[in-house]
Amino acid sequence: MPVLCMFYGIIVRMYREIGGKHNTPHIHAEYSGQEIVVALDGTILEGKFPKSQMKLLDAWMEIHKDDLAANWKLLSNGEQFFRIDPLK
Repeated sequence: MPVLCMFYGIIVRMYREIGGKHNTPHIHAEYSGQEIVVALDGTILEGKFPKSQMKLLDAWMEIHKDDLAANWKLLSNGEQFFRIDPLK
């Protein structure tokens, strides 16, 4: 699964799904052994994160919502994804 970004110990990934079997665009994130799946609209689909890391992830997703949508489309079409800048 391609890594889109890493920041403050959070690793953000997105599956490469040609043909897109998942209906809801989403990311997978990991922090210190905890995993969460979050729709690009911010809805938590699965898992949980510590509160402070969830705030960081939410902020990052809001800042990069267009980049996330573009990567979802690229990966769903079997094309090359691009890295997204971390929070600074």
